Amino acid sequence: MASVSSDRPRRRTARRVRFRTPPLQPSSAEWRALDRRLAPEHLARVIARALARLDLSGLWSLYAGFGSPACPPHLLLGAVLFEIQRGHHGPAQWHRHATECAPLRWLLRGLAPSRSCWYQFRDRLSPALLGLAQQAVRQARAEGWTPARRGAADGTLVAANASRHRLLNEATLAQRWQHLQQALAGDARGVPPAAAPRWLAPTAAGRRRQAARYGEARAAMARRQHRNRQKRASKRTAAARLVISPWDAEAAVGRDKEKVFRPLYNVQLLDDLDSPLILGWLVAAQPNDAGLLGPLLRQAREGLGAPVAVAVADAGYAGGADLAAAQAQGTTVYAPWQANDFSGPKAGKYYPKEQFTWRPQEQAYVCPQGQRLRYQGSSQQQRSGTEKIALQVYRGDAGTCAACPARAQCTPGKGPRSISRSEHEELIEALRARMQTAEAKQLYKLRKQTVELANADLKAHRGLRRLSGQGQRRAEAQVGLTVLAHNLVALDGLRRKRPPEVAVATPASPDP
Repeated sequence: MASVSSDRPRRRTARRVRFRTPPLQPSSAEWRALDRRLAPEHLARVIARALARLDLSGLWSLYAGFGSPACPPHLLLGAVLFEIQRGHHGPAQWHRHATECAPLRWLLRGLAPSRSCWYQFRDRLSPALLGLAQQAVRQARAEGWTPARRGAADGTLVAANASRHRLLNEATLAQRWQHLQQALAGDARGVPPAAAPRWLAPTAAGRRRQAARYGEARAAMARRQHRNRQKRASKRTAAARLVISPWDAEAAVGRDKEKVFRPLYNVQLLDDLDSPLILGWLVAAQPNDAGLLGPLLRQAREGLGAPVAVAVADAGYAGGADLAAAQAQGTTVYAPWQANDFSGPKAGKYYPKEQFTWRPQEQAYVCPQGQRLRYQGSSQQQRSGTEKIALQVYRGDAGTCAACPARAQCTPGKGPRSISRSEHEELIEALRARMQTAEAKQLYKLRKQTVELANADLKAHRGLRRLSGQGQRRAEAQVGLTVLAHNLVALDGLRRKRPPEVAVATPASPDP
């Protein structure tokens, strides 16, 4: 029977991935010469030794098997981790050092990947990094180095790869978008712009790429304006003051630790209290820590197969929504409660909320003078970084408050004193009571010895002060590589403490 031809394209099917053969093999004279130059505990050997114990199937699965043979990813990953640990985060640096640095030539076995290969590898890695970093923690737990049940959470702000001097508000963004559309229409007719402003790309191809970035910036600005309108009036920013970077529209804009107003990302770490390992991490496009504890703990629980029983954090994680999210993950939080607007030395002449006694049987508060504040209604309010929270409002009697001898110490307003009670108030009260115990005070001292040191190490010794790529996905890849390098080096250090006769053998990951 004659075959029937079809105009439909054939569907490409995956095949076994072909990788390049490294030019230097362990039996070659050049590789042996490089090997002799490395000390027994050289960083390159530490990275190679730690990677050999990992299951790299998640890394191999990122390659579908199409196109020309790829560079072996386990060799590229070892070289990248070596560079990250030395504070070199950019693919352009990796490309240059691959031929200049002897330890990198040893790790790459003489391969000299192109510049574009390094960028493509960085962009490909994200899906596998979290699993690899947590795999190291699971190995440490299996070998008895840590139970991985207690963590310290903290965030640090890292500058995005975007200029802090070229931030645009909504009106300027709209004006530039209109000008850009006119320039693109002229490009379609073959007519270049007559008087191009300095910000406009000089070529038609550059203007098309610029239009894509500005389109993303306009969509991101619309989302931020909508979110800003949902906030409480006291927390709302004037619409004209909301700005965005057209170079990295995903990045949040705020003040970093040095009080510089710039595009940035929030890097969150969950550091182990019982070992130098990092249990979890994430990158968020927001300038504060509110609402991030739950996702951080959920990530750690899914990766480790068990909840983190104890989390030590600062006051930024002590909001009601964060405490509720932690409770849902089976975690007890230890964090100082942040005082409200009527508390602390800055506002010390007014009674703080803590001096009002909650009577659950009466569903009312009792003020220091013995008067009741009764339920008046409820509302939904948007809190920074979290979903809307239900608040119940309790207010005193107007006549009683007006005649109260302690009115000047109670409220600055003309009306009666009112107090809002969150739907998570019981969790907040339990936290405050828990933080008064001797156990909590001793536990909280460990925070500055663990996660704060980890954040300092990332910035001071690993050079993670400015991200090398644009967009949240690339930020996650860079932070994930930094955490993976940290965990592998830390785990290798723990293993070297174990006497050789009781060392735990782990089979090396075979090449596919």
